[in-house]
This record gives sequence, C-alpha cells and structure tokens, in this order.
Amino acid sequence: MNSKVTSEGSKFDALKWAVVLVILTVGVVGNSIYAEESLFYRVVALLVLAGVAGFVALQTEKGQAFFNLFKEAKAEIRKVVWPTRQETGQTTAIVVVVVLVVGLLLWGLDSLLSWLVSGVIG
Repeated sequence: MNSKVTSEGSKFDALKWAVVLVILTVGVVGNSIYAEESLFYRVVALLVLAGVAGFVALQTEKGQAFFNLFKEAKAEIRKVVWPTRQETGQTTAIVVVVVLVVGLLLWGLDSLLSWLVSGVIG
C-alpha cells in the first residue's frame, strides 16, 4: 500500500516540477518583456514568483528531501566548535611563517641549482 502512495506521489511530482518550470519561465520572459518598468517592481515580482516556485518544489519528494538535508546541515553546523579569535590569529601567523620559510628555502635551492648549472654550462 505504501508503494502505491509513493508511485501516485511521484506522478504528481512530475506535474509539480512542470508547474515550477512554467513559473520560472514566466518570470524570465516577463522580466524581459517588462524591461522598461521599474527595477524595484521587477525584482519584487521575481522574488514572489521564486517564492511560489520554491513552495511548489518543496511539495515534491525531492523538494522534501532537499529541505530535510538543509535542516540536518543546519543542525550539524551548530555542533561545530569554531575557533576563537586568538586561535584564528595564532593559526594564521603559523601559516604565514611556514610559507615564508618554505619560500626562502625554495629561493635558496633555486639559487644554488642555478649557480651549479651556470658553472657546469659555463
């Protein structure tokens, strides 16, 4: 019985995605047709159409899956232990020092090899 509901939901999903595509097409075409209108009104109209298209898209199975992924990612971000300002500064200083040291070592190695090659070639 559950598979019957899923297959019926996916039948309507194709129709819902078609509606989303039509709404977005209307927004793009309407924006070009009404190019002489105020930018503010065109932006508001596009935002409203995008909101309606997003609402319709969220009613599909893939839209729900995306929304659940978004909620889970938000929850995971809250679990992250972010570095303090002091830790960030110290890490940045360490990276800068290491880059400078490696740069100097490579410069020295390049100079040495250049000197050796010029000595051999003459």
